[in-house]
Amino acid sequence: MSNESPEKKSQLLAVLREGISVVQMIVFKEVRAELAIKFRDQDKQFQSLLAGAITNELFGTPNTEGTFLKFREKNKATIEQELLSLKEDYPTLLSPLTDALRVQALCDNQDGLDGSAALARAKELGFLLLDRDVPLPSAFMTMVRMLGHQHNLIIPPVQISPEQDKIIH
Repeated sequence: MSNESPEKKSQLLAVLREGISVVQMIVFKEVRAELAIKFRDQDKQFQSLLAGAITNELFGTPNTEGTFLKFREKNKATIEQELLSLKEDYPTLLSPLTDALRVQALCDNQDGLDGSAALARAKELGFLLLDRDVPLPSAFMTMVRMLGHQHNLIIPPVQISPEQDKIIH
């Protein structure tokens, strides 16, 4: 990322962060679906709050607003237990989650932030795939587009004709 102009680098970071957000949405969606089964005796709001808290913990972005903070404190043990069982409960999420966390750390570092906390936590919890290479931006975004399409979160790009391109410009 260092050989690019500041504007190009900024655009690339914004696109990569959008990709990370897509992975977060997919993680939330998958976790919420599993929690609906595990915690079927709880209402949907509890299941959604728990899925959100778990997702936020994974990405090192806990929500500090009132309701969410209270929920997190009250359900800390449950959140921790779900984080510990992540590797077994969601094996198909491990690769995209590992890639997203690594890209997030790279983006944070480019923005002058310490992006290592979420990676260290993932390693500690045992779901960071250490033998997986850090993806190049294009490979990460291709993976994000495929996953987003599979989860009905993204409409994949379609080829347009030169005539259609002229109309847009």
